[in-house]
Amino acid sequence: MARKVAYSLCCFLLIYCGRAVAQQQYGIHDTITTYAVVYNGDTIEARTLETCYFYAKLNESNMSDKARYNRLRNAVYVTYPYARRAGVVMNDINAKLSNVSKKEERKKYIQSREKELKKEFSDPLTNLSVYQGKVLMKLINRETGNNCYEIIKEYKGGMTARFYQTVAFFFNSNLKQPYDAEKDDVVIEKFVHEVQRMYGYSDIRKLKGT
Repeated sequence: MARKVAYSLCCFLLIYCGRAVAQQQYGIHDTITTYAVVYNGDTIEARTLETCYFYAKLNESNMSDKARYNRLRNAVYVTYPYARRAGVVMNDINAKLSNVSKKEERKKYIQSREKELKKEFSDPLTNLSVYQGKVLMKLINRETGNNCYEIIKEYKGGMTARFYQTVAFFFNSNLKQPYDAEKDDVVIEKFVHEVQRMYGYSDIRKLKGT
């Protein structure tokens, strides 16, 4: 008799525990929290789907625009370090010449700095393409506030400046080309800021307070 009672009690405990576990697994603790919206009185589950990107095939015009964009970007990346260095040297020259009034002393000082520039830039600049040279002239204007014609005229005289302007003309270029960061050259300006961020350059114009 005692054995039957014990057996019944064990069965009861097993059944009760099994129900308790089932309730924990599949009862009040099986709720999954999710987002929902109420639409016309119905509660509907809401999910955010992953972003799906669609790309259209580029036509010839798009490909041409992309090629011009990449060509200009590459030219700025190649030439801006030279323009920046030249701008630093030229701004330094102008600062020194502001205290020199004698023509011979000015000429001697310019020639000494000219040798410095030639030594540093002769080989790299000879490897630039005509297109890159045009971009470089714009960037020198950006860094100094003067176009290349004005710079040559100041350092080498009006006749030399006119000679180089004539040479530039035959290469479909212009030493007097301006730099307009807010209109015509806004894309170049964008690339300049990319290069500055990449190499940690500060903007010379901001340092000068312009």
